[in-house]
Amino acid sequence: MRAFLSKYRQFAALLLAAAIVGIDQLTKWLVSSNMEMYKALNLIKIGDTEVLNLYYCTNNGSAFSMMEGKTAFLIVVTSVVILVLIAGLLLKKIRRAPYVISVSLIIGGGVGNLIDRIFNGGSVVDFIDVRIINFPIFNFADICAVVGGILLCLFVIIDEVKESRAKKVQKSASPDNTAQDGEPGENGQN
Repeated sequence: MRAFLSKYRQFAALLLAAAIVGIDQLTKWLVSSNMEMYKALNLIKIGDTEVLNLYYCTNNGSAFSMMEGKTAFLIVVTSVVILVLIAGLLLKKIRRAPYVISVSLIIGGGVGNLIDRIFNGGSVVDFIDVRIINFPIFNFADICAVVGGILLCLFVIIDEVKESRAKKVQKSASPDNTAQDGEPGENGQN
């Protein structure tokens, strides 16, 4: 099974992205079919404090409603990013499992919101309302794209730190930095 996943990792990632798109579109359809726009349904409440609600609304901007009304720009940028990431997977430029999973989350989230923008008049359906921290309302695709982006950044940082440490160890162990036969090394020290 491991050899199979290793060989077909990129296709498994695209299947994961497709599953994310399916879940995202299903949740958006369920909310838009069963709730009135701008009506809240409380899911979690602690005392008088609303913690988590379903709140059906739309957003024609990007995160935090930035770039509101720039639908064509958002469609083009999202499409280009998705195509570049898919190409990176299919051409096996993105190979390591942590990167592949992160990229599949970004692709799935991006495609989920892209479908909304194209078929919903430029607007994305949002419905997850975390009231306890007064956070902007979001959807499943947003969660996937953000988590994928954060994970990708973390994995890149971790790999850079590991590579930097390995270079330092290699450099300190290299023959050029040690004195041989009493002669000074590269840095002039014995």
